[in-house]
Amino acid sequence: MEYQAKYITEDIKLSCYDDKFFKSDIMFDHHMLIWFISGETKIVRPEGTYMFGKGDIFLVPRNQLATIINYPKDGLPHKTVVMHLTTAWLRNFYDGLPVTPSAADVPGIRHYTGHPLLESCLASLVPYFEMNNLPPGIANLKITEAVTILRSIDPGIDQVLASFEEPGKIDLAGYMEKNFMFNMTLEKFGYLTGRSLTTFKRDFKKAFSSTPQRWLTKKRLELAHYQFTEKKRKPIEVCYEVGFENLSHFSFAFKKHFGYAPSELLAAGVP
Repeated sequence: MEYQAKYITEDIKLSCYDDKFFKSDIMFDHHMLIWFISGETKIVRPEGTYMFGKGDIFLVPRNQLATIINYPKDGLPHKTVVMHLTTAWLRNFYDGLPVTPSAADVPGIRHYTGHPLLESCLASLVPYFEMNNLPPGIANLKITEAVTILRSIDPGIDQVLASFEEPGKIDLAGYMEKNFMFNMTLEKFGYLTGRSLTTFKRDFKKAFSSTPQRWLTKKRLELAHYQFTEKKRKPIEVCYEVGFENLSHFSFAFKKHFGYAPSELLAAGVP
């Protein structure tokens, strides 16, 4: 994979993937505002699958799991401007503002494509990536500009950006049923359900009468089987979206579990 990143600061970068594709299962520690210059991204979330391409602008909330697959397109690399909206910066920004976020549902990805002010703000960052001596404080000014624009075009954004609570203890079974397809460490799953690793494993055993790894593998393979039989999708598409890291390991695990390979299932129409 040919990957390059240029930074204005650690919170603002120009990201570029030249390779055929790149896949990652991610939990973002910070909100991420992203503007597409070229290429295409598929983002798999519990509520659905999103496709983004040239010109799209979107915000991915922090502490949310996602499978991200980046592709070049039309002979151009996958290139984006990425702005991290950190908790520390946002606390300072909202300090003194009359904003009291209420307990909200889990936020989804927010779309801002077609807003000229926001696109102009993010596009104006591009020349700075080629400069060695940046004007003092320019990054802070640009993040302030972006958040100010977001607040003017999205009435609900304060409920997302001004919420600084960390994950509390939640229903483990319900959470895992919605998020099993994301290839996270058990430590991350524990954090997101408000548990230490030890408590997560103990509560998991009580909820599912199984170890996390056995249960996760079974659920991912069952989801893959459904995608093959009901959606007629290809193994290369399904493999990465159900939590596996490579096609050969996925095919081996699938055949071991079901007794036939994905290719055999699709060819024979096994129900």
